[in-house]
Amino acid sequence: MTLFDALGSPHAPAQGRPRIASLVPSLTELLCELGLTDQMVARTGYCIHPVDAVRRIPKIGGTKTVNLNKLRKLAPTHVLVNVDENEKPTVDALREFVPHVVVTHPCAPSDNLALFRLLGGIFGRNAQAENLCERFNQSQATLRESAREHRARRVLYLIWKDPWMTIAPSTYIAQTLAQMGWRSLPDKPLSVSSPETGRARYPIITLDEPWLDEVDTVLLSTEPYQFKQANCDELAAQPRFKNKTVRLIDGEMTSWFGSRAIAGNDYLARLLRQMA
Repeated sequence: MTLFDALGSPHAPAQGRPRIASLVPSLTELLCELGLTDQMVARTGYCIHPVDAVRRIPKIGGTKTVNLNKLRKLAPTHVLVNVDENEKPTVDALREFVPHVVVTHPCAPSDNLALFRLLGGIFGRNAQAENLCERFNQSQATLRESAREHRARRVLYLIWKDPWMTIAPSTYIAQTLAQMGWRSLPDKPLSVSSPETGRARYPIITLDEPWLDEVDTVLLSTEPYQFKQANCDELAAQPRFKNKTVRLIDGEMTSWFGSRAIAGNDYLARLLRQMA
């Protein structure tokens, strides 16, 4: 059986006992969920879940600051990376000494099913992967049922401050919100003179953009920028946002793919009820 990653690269099921490194926090959590903790030899400092399981796994820098020399000494047979979270020069360098570099790129919640089966197939955890698929499908169905009972929203989802940054409709986060009937704005290029800004997955904006009049809900994510309630209060006090809902949202529950997406669906269903 041959499996294919996000770049179309083929991967056969691992032989023997693989030595796995994960450079993506959500994938580290997924590997642990699949029962592969004991086969993991490296993670990033941002790989913090599940807490008890990852403590013993050596850290080799950040997602974009990988200590390649340290990783090389750990002799991984497989390294898991992600198109958005890891940089191409790092991945190219990995290919020089790692036999199997597995590239992931979920763009929508439904892509988690293929992700579960890809890693389950490579590392001999097919039954566990199918169990995750079933749990994900159930949680997604529950979320969509909840969404039918609540009104649609037009959302500004902020991920950074100084400068303000938001999400494009093509991102995993925006597609996650879409399951709730929430449309993330802007949903078209921001400037005719700067089309590259409109194409950006995480565009920079200002808070005097005309299209903000269409927004009824502003969500401040707890990651990657650690927005606090004080930030919500400050924004809500501005005349532009006085009649809009402004609140925090747990960024892990909207942006982490993998097994966290199951808990994310449950969290978002609760959020719908809270905001009804």
